[in-house]
Amino acid sequence: MKFSQVHSLGKDEAKRRVERLTNYWHEQYGVSVDWQGDNARFRGSVKGIDFDANVTVNDRSIDAEGTDPGLLVRAVATAYLKKKLSDYLDPSKSVEEIEKLA
Repeated sequence: MKFSQVHSLGKDEAKRRVERLTNYWHEQYGVSVDWQGDNARFRGSVKGIDFDANVTVNDRSIDAEGTDPGLLVRAVATAYLKKKLSDYLDPSKSVEEIEKLA
């Protein structure tokens, strides 16, 4: 499964926000995250779905590639990930505002 999320924040701010999102996933679901520069590897299981994914923070996009959760949940998983990234990368909101809504 692959997708990209465009952003207008600049690489450093986008990475800071994605790191906050990964902290949320770790606290909520126990997702393991290992950052190496602008790349992160995510591993875990959420609601019985195992995954292993790589995310790269770029100047204008977040690129993700991971295990395919299967036909039955692929659309739901992709929609959830895109929504979370879209929320956290929204330049009109602070991370604190976004986290209050989570």
